Amino acid sequence: MGDLMHALPALTEAKENIDDISFDWVVDTNFASVPSWHPLVNKIITTNHRNWKKQLFSKNSRKSLKDVINQINESDYDLVVDMQNNLKSAFISYLCEHDVVGMDSESVREYPAHLAYSKKINVDKKLHAIERQKKLLGDSLGYKYKQNPINYGASFDKFIKPDITLPHKYFVLVQNASWITKQWSIEKWQQLIKHLEDKGIFMLLPSGNLEELERAKEICSVSDKAHTIDLMSLNEIAYIVKNANFCICSDTGLAHLSALTGTPSITLYGPTKTSLIGTTGIKQNHLIGDNEDINQILVSDVINELDKHYV
Repeated sequence: MGDLMHALPALTEAKENIDDISFDWVVDTNFASVPSWHPLVNKIITTNHRNWKKQLFSKNSRKSLKDVINQINESDYDLVVDMQNNLKSAFISYLCEHDVVGMDSESVREYPAHLAYSKKINVDKKLHAIERQKKLLGDSLGYKYKQNPINYGASFDKFIKPDITLPHKYFVLVQNASWITKQWSIEKWQQLIKHLEDKGIFMLLPSGNLEELERAKEICSVSDKAHTIDLMSLNEIAYIVKNANFCICSDTGLAHLSALTGTPSITLYGPTKTSLIGTTGIKQNHLIGDNEDINQILVSDVINELDKHYV
């Protein structure tokens, strides 16, 4: 999900250089909401990579894949760009009849994705992911990208108010992450919650699946002011994040969502290099654990950082 949000500023910048440009976007169905937030996206073509990976040779998977490829090939695009440059996106690129622009062998996120591309562009791996996307699209379209400022260009019109009663003021705590090494411990989250409870702050904890929901329930068990959010759509979660007073996040997609919405946030990092994929935008703050260990971040570190940015 974070990768998709990293691509949004590239679309915004393209509009600044080419007035009549618009985009179709090929995206996994689980994250199809993200491109819908950008007004330059005309059509969204959804894939189902998770099912393809599990059942690539099944009749339904083959039909689904064929439908996606047909939608791409039947459109007379001026340019097709693989913005993700990993093996999943390269698989689609390879099957397209269009010439596809992507990163070269020194630049791709996953080798040998570059073999799928007709035109290959060198993009420095030391750049932040947002800058890499902007340079790739700029070079593909023939203009020079600008490093600053970052403008996601997103509209919040597609966000959906969930059918729950939201507190007048609340924090969003994003405890979940896909890697164990990106997860702050349950005990530390509970200690932080007890501190926020003493400050009279209500807290909401979203989850992406049932396993994460169970973990969130355990974290919330120490306070009546901390509540789990039942599984809901990304557009509903986005509404909750947009209207929060503050977010404290693990290194995961919803942290980048707080950057997109401009919600004041602290994101906790362990193995991730913030210079490459850290949250970027206004009111975004990072705490990095020593020795790439997120659990080297103390609860007191988070409280001290919070005191700097939330009054």
